[in-house]
Amino acid sequence: MKYWDYRARLRGDRGRVVNGCTQVSLDGKTPVEWMETRRMPATPDSESRIVPALHGNRRIEPDPGFERGLSAHLLATCARHTLIELYARFTHGESDFDQRMRRVVLRTLVRSLGHGVLVGRGVLFTHPETFEIGDGVYLGDQAVLQGRAEGKCVIGERAWIGPQSFLDARDLVVGEYVGWGPGARVLGSTHIGLPIALPIIQTELEIRPVRVGPWADIGVNAVLLPGVTIGPGAIVGAGAVVTQDVPPFAVVAGVPARFLRWREKAPGAAQSVEDADARR
Repeated sequence: MKYWDYRARLRGDRGRVVNGCTQVSLDGKTPVEWMETRRMPATPDSESRIVPALHGNRRIEPDPGFERGLSAHLLATCARHTLIELYARFTHGESDFDQRMRRVVLRTLVRSLGHGVLVGRGVLFTHPETFEIGDGVYLGDQAVLQGRAEGKCVIGERAWIGPQSFLDARDLVVGEYVGWGPGARVLGSTHIGLPIALPIIQTELEIRPVRVGPWADIGVNAVLLPGVTIGPGAIVGAGAVVTQDVPPFAVVAGVPARFLRWREKAPGAAQSVEDADARR
């Protein structure tokens, strides 16, 4: 039995080279069994480790006076469209100067901006004047924060908004120390779909508030639908679709998201959805 392995030459295996591949004998084993014999031994570097958190524990220093002064000068001397163009000029830069200028200009555009905010590359806003951003917030690369003219979005102190997140921030509050996983999304509105004689995208929008309590953690690629409240300290699993409120300190996952357990209980403890409802 033979196994065609493009990577064999990189490992130094001997075998007959055919069409750029190395043909390796499996010695009568199945491919899975043969690969088990080639498995690299575990090393200390490959074991799981517990390390201190970085973002949640970083020290927040007040932004320098010259930086705040530059923001004030730009706000006093530049039209709003000029400020938006200036922000775009530094949007994709990788240097410390680019990041500082993103913060300088963003301070002129939003309702309020705390100290030590980190703005990644490609972060985009619509209606930034509706945003209140607290101290030490991190906005990851290519995050999209979509406001609405008459809306409001509050992002609490030390919240971490992961790369490529999407916030439909029409009526949104994200509490302090919230972890928002990369690619996670929140929707704040939905078309009512009536009358059926119209295309759905021509029907009226229903805007519903979304609230994410302090200390909550939203998993990678999770989706929060309009009108939901995530309780303080709750965990939403990766890829979950949240259609209803999540109690404080609950762990939910799945599509649609379902209650799994309470955080203070062992993962294997038997708990019911009825128990979750009783705790709400």
